[in-house]
Amino acid sequence: MRALSAAGHRVLGFDADPETRATARSAAARVPAAQRWQITATIRDAAADAELVVLAVPLPALDDVLDALTACGYHGLITDVTSVKGPVREAVAARLRRAANPLAGFVGGHPMTGKSVSGFASGDPALFTGCAWVLCLDEATGLDDWLTVAGLITALGARVVPATSAEHDRAVAVISHVPHLLALALAATAASDPLALTLAAGSFRDGTRVAGSRPELVAAMCGGNAAAVLTALGDVQERLDEAAKALEGRDPLRAIRDWAKDGHAARQAWPPAPGRPEQVPVRVETLLRLGRAGGWITEVAADRRTVTAFLPVEGE
Repeated sequence: MRALSAAGHRVLGFDADPETRATARSAAARVPAAQRWQITATIRDAAADAELVVLAVPLPALDDVLDALTACGYHGLITDVTSVKGPVREAVAARLRRAANPLAGFVGGHPMTGKSVSGFASGDPALFTGCAWVLCLDEATGLDDWLTVAGLITALGARVVPATSAEHDRAVAVISHVPHLLALALAATAASDPLALTLAAGSFRDGTRVAGSRPELVAAMCGGNAAAVLTALGDVQERLDEAAKALEGRDPLRAIRDWAKDGHAARQAWPPAPGRPEQVPVRVETLLRLGRAGGWITEVAADRRTVTAFLPVEGE
């Protein structure tokens, strides 16, 4: 909301929590009039004249919001920022595409940025600058709708990554959802040892940062992506089992050193360095190949025939 308003868009917002609405109104009063957002009393008021609705709610709240949009007859474009894409796609298909006034379109989205604390007061528009923002290109996604949302997102300074919902959910299970479970397990393990907590410093802080996320949000992301999380968790468990076997061996120093090499090399290579910008034609399969290769988009051409894209440079 802050970022879109600062970019010159007319933004109306609604939150089910009255205190959050009050906080957002108070914050709006402190910014220049040209960058001021409005907080409405109902979803109907927020969506009345909207060209685009952004669903910024956790997965368990999604159905109620979609019901409210259906009830008020909204039939414009919708995107979202939910951390799991498959269930959102299914919910939209089930609830809105069958409505009397069908949607103009839906484009699933997920900005890969955030904080371990949530709520309007913790929002920061600078988080989007340079962040990867997945926009889903599924079979039912209109390419024109996708380009509309991609143009809006790149204008905020984010890097748009094309992917299908299934590809997104598999990827975030590895790099986001399982790390939350690992952080919680580590924090809970240390909690039983007062000496360990007193000695805890950088490694514990970094390894448990996302354990500060609210349990209901962790449940929504992991439970909503259960199949992919189970697969990724199994892969991590295999690596940990290998570490345990290395420690049980005759030469644990050598064995752990060898075991650590793959992970060390992977972390040293992240984040990937960008190559030269390329002008890529706007075709669904071309865009999806770009995303699968780890590439991203920084601009949509005015004629919508090409996008400015980057691929990571291997070995840097």
